[in-house]
Amino acid sequence: MLVRDFDYTLPPELIAQKPLEDRASSRMLLVDRASGAWQDEHFRNFPQRLQPGDLLVINDTRVLPARLFAHREGVHAQAVSPRNMAAREHLHGRVEVMLTAQHAPLEWSALVRPGRKLPVGERLMFFPPEATEEKNTAPLLTAEIVERGEFGERRLRFDPAPDFYAALDRLGHIPLPPYIHRADEAEDRERYQTVFAVERGSVAAPTAGLHFTPEVLAAIRARGVEVASLTLHVGLGTFQPVRVERLEGIHLHAERYTLPEATAQAVNRALRDGRRVIAIGTTTVRTLEHCARVAEGKELQAHSGETQMFISPGHEFRVVRGLLTNFHLPQSTLLMLVSAFGGREQVLAAYNHAVAAQYRFFSYGDCMFLA
Repeated sequence: MLVRDFDYTLPPELIAQKPLEDRASSRMLLVDRASGAWQDEHFRNFPQRLQPGDLLVINDTRVLPARLFAHREGVHAQAVSPRNMAAREHLHGRVEVMLTAQHAPLEWSALVRPGRKLPVGERLMFFPPEATEEKNTAPLLTAEIVERGEFGERRLRFDPAPDFYAALDRLGHIPLPPYIHRADEAEDRERYQTVFAVERGSVAAPTAGLHFTPEVLAAIRARGVEVASLTLHVGLGTFQPVRVERLEGIHLHAERYTLPEATAQAVNRALRDGRRVIAIGTTTVRTLEHCARVAEGKELQAHSGETQMFISPGHEFRVVRGLLTNFHLPQSTLLMLVSAFGGREQVLAAYNHAVAAQYRFFSYGDCMFLA
């Protein structure tokens, strides 16, 4: 199967640039997998579309402020961080660093720009935003490039710091996707997180979860629906386009996940009882289906690990029976996963309807529920 088989035409003006004021006011396209029929709805009514006894599984990962700016240590330090930003970039080789995956407490994969100027052994200094020449401010973090990869990827080893994550909070920006054509703003710190985000480690939000509010979650539980959580930290694959022509050539980057004991047992009970397992987002689907593969036909067991699972048409779903997901980029692996679950022709037809009905697309956009 070809990557271009998962293409559709999307007018740029339908790409959501900002979140709605009310998370739950987004639109929701209902897709019946059996018939292929669809219906326009609003997410606020999502609880009514669930059945008592359903098990809803969410991804509780928390997005890091993973977009950083650094200066190369090799440049003379006396003029570091002049007030004029253009001068700072010119004098000190300003570098953009996007952390993408953690390998050890102080070791990270990252995308860097301009990558061609940053060899192994280069050291980077990360100064606080209020730094000026007059203050002679020390960097909050320093790091060394210890490995070079393709397409601007590097591995960084940070020097020990009193509180790495506190420094990251001061230095970092929320890593908005490249199709959002604006700088991150203060509200993105909250709105690019789900209301159930707990475990920090992602560099992109599990966007299907962005629609939920505490009130919607309360309504779901009141309906007799069980809610469980797992963690998958969204990593490098989110930022890289598909560079092959055929699906057989696609290989995803590894992403870290944790399946807690309570969630493993909840899934096992639901499957034994014949109740539906509803995944909130493609990250949840990949984690559950990966864990089912690891179990090799037995019950799921609590564990942590990494997954590179690529789900495309032909995949036999062992756990998931319903999926809430946002609308994804043309020719993306996420659209391929949704097509595997809902049928390629049906999903693309639903996408074309969403375009015609002017749904909002991608991270801050609307959603669809396939069941």
